[in-house]
Amino acid sequence: MISPEQPGAILNLNDALERLAMLDSRTAHVVELRFFGGLNQDEIAEVLKISPVTVRRDWVFAKAWLYKEMHNVA
Repeated sequence: MISPEQPGAILNLNDALERLAMLDSRTAHVVELRFFGGLNQDEIAEVLKISPVTVRRDWVFAKAWLYKEMHNVA
């Protein structure tokens, strides 16, 4: 989680989300709905008209991808 004392981290997250959206817009939307919207997987599935399994798959991918992007892991 990012605290308000880390404004650079928030900007880095925003930049990473923009890059993720260019790679996979649906996965980026899943992150936005979960992280910023507070929706659970079933709610996200309903909003995006996809299965909960797809939401879980996108969420797992997004977490790993964002971690790599934000921590410069090769």
